[in-house]
Amino acid sequence: MNILVTGGAGFIGSHVVRLFVNRYPDYNIVNMDKLTYAGNLANLADVEERPNYTFVRADICDYERVLEILKEHKIEGIIHLAAESHVDRSIRDPFSFAQTNVMGTLSLLQAARNYWESLPEGYEGKRFYHISTDEVYGALDFDGTFFTEETKYAPHSPYSASKASSDHFVRAYHDTYGMPTIVTNCSNNYGPYQFPEKLIPLFINNIRRGKQLPVYGKGENVRDWLYVEDHARAIDIIFHRGKTADTYNIGGFNEWRNIDLIKVIIATVDRLLGNPEGASLSLIKYVTDRPGHDLRYAIDSSKLKEELGWEPSLQFEEGIERTVRWYLDNEAWMEQVTSGEYMRYYDEMYNNR
Repeated sequence: MNILVTGGAGFIGSHVVRLFVNRYPDYNIVNMDKLTYAGNLANLADVEERPNYTFVRADICDYERVLEILKEHKIEGIIHLAAESHVDRSIRDPFSFAQTNVMGTLSLLQAARNYWESLPEGYEGKRFYHISTDEVYGALDFDGTFFTEETKYAPHSPYSASKASSDHFVRAYHDTYGMPTIVTNCSNNYGPYQFPEKLIPLFINNIRRGKQLPVYGKGENVRDWLYVEDHARAIDIIFHRGKTADTYNIGGFNEWRNIDLIKVIIATVDRLLGNPEGASLSLIKYVTDRPGHDLRYAIDSSKLKEELGWEPSLQFEEGIERTVRWYLDNEAWMEQVTSGEYMRYYDEMYNNR
């Protein structure tokens, strides 16, 4: 197969690209990424020379360029991960999130539709797989309930509203044009190569540097955490075996209050750095809560387990240990990302072509 992965230089995308390149040597994997702040080709240095891997720098909002790429590489499957994803950024700049997440997805859908409908076989053997978030469902109380595939959408932030809209467009393209689509909604991911404005890599880096650890409100918000490689495995299974026009929730059954998670990170980093136990607890600083901050997310992924046999492979303790060790062992990667050096390099490299 010829598969296009959008946003493949980002956090989750790079793990998906790596998995597909290594597991399916007879597939051609095309990584299309705009290389914004969250896209870094260093995330894929270990596969960049593989014969079944190609990188193309392009913006999903550029319809003509996307259509050109689909035709050039004879794309049969699309795994769509490209998105603006940080809630705080969406609060400051909602227009960018609407442009990328809504209009970019629509551009990709329309390009895929026009290309695939032009082929003699049409949609046969094709798949448009859209990766979304559990945040589209809104928030849960502390009542033991979970988000299911039937939960009504109730987004509370510009980010989640933009993802909800893109989900609706994907489903509409199936209902209107017969495009073979699939949507998944996943809980919070953690692991190597995550951009360090997100909670876990940010706090690991701040502890190492002795900087404050800003905690929203009282740190009582609850999230369901999933190791990123387990998410990539789920994407692989769903892409190949999921039902067309269906939805699957992907979660870790692994809920943590933010403050409890932060204390685990502190204990793990301090231990691995050889610091006295509890040495970095004093770095915690409670700050004004984020506007519209959802109280609790929790995913019920039992449908995915029952129908396709997927479940998380790692216990959280093992996953967080791996994650902390990776960031501590890859300080050069962290320095490059936090300095923005990689963005200047890519701009210079691609603008000179």
